[in-house]
Amino acid sequence: MHQGIEFFTATCLNWQPLLHSDKYKNIVIDSLNFLVKNNRIWLYGYVIMPNHIHILWCKQPDWLNKNVQQHFSKFTAQQLKFSMINDSRSLENYKSSQNDREYQFWERRPYKATMYNRIVLEQKLDYIHNNPVKAELCQLPEEYLHSSASYYIKNEANELITHYMEHM
Repeated sequence: MHQGIEFFTATCLNWQPLLHSDKYKNIVIDSLNFLVKNNRIWLYGYVIMPNHIHILWCKQPDWLNKNVQQHFSKFTAQQLKFSMINDSRSLENYKSSQNDREYQFWERRPYKATMYNRIVLEQKLDYIHNNPVKAELCQLPEEYLHSSASYYIKNEANELITHYMEHM
């Protein structure tokens, strides 16, 4: 198995449903697309829920010593802020209590875990894909549009995803 595959979870500040809108989900997709197209990561799976995201990814060799997750979080936060700039009421929900920033969209200390074997990776992928079903956002994982489930279950094309078996 390829070393360094990570399961990453970022939660919206105070579990707010920031990502309920497709407009904001697309900011996350665009950011993942940038990382994939610029050969920074291989993306194996993802789901964008209304108040959190789960991602299975691996840094590509030239990015091993860089904090891709931090860049991803910072970039998406900036884009979220820019897209809310004319909606001051929504933006107020993300006022930071920290001195190092005006707004905060992600909870600090996101969850990260390294996948050490295929069994654990497949469990995480199932967990990711079943998240919207468990939250009653759809009946079947492959029905949820903001996830990699249809890629794996229905073999639908998804230019973001690299099948995890390609690196086993």
